[in-house]
Amino acid sequence: MTVLRIILSELIGMFIDDGSLATLSLILILAIAGAVEFLAMPPLAGAFLLLLGCLAILLHSVRRAAK
Repeated sequence: MTVLRIILSELIGMFIDDGSLATLSLILILAIAGAVEFLAMPPLAGAFLLLLGCLAILLHSVRRAAK
């Protein structure tokens, strides 16, 4: 049973190494998609905000890991 648990945790770890990075990225994607779909934001503006948001999240994650 513990072998299965170790294998499962390793598989999950391959895709989600930093939980907050994944969570913040999903929240950003959902927020931008909602703004484009329901608030009539131009798709190009949504793409630009998505790029800036992803870069900000990545910078935050790298800074936190460097400490």
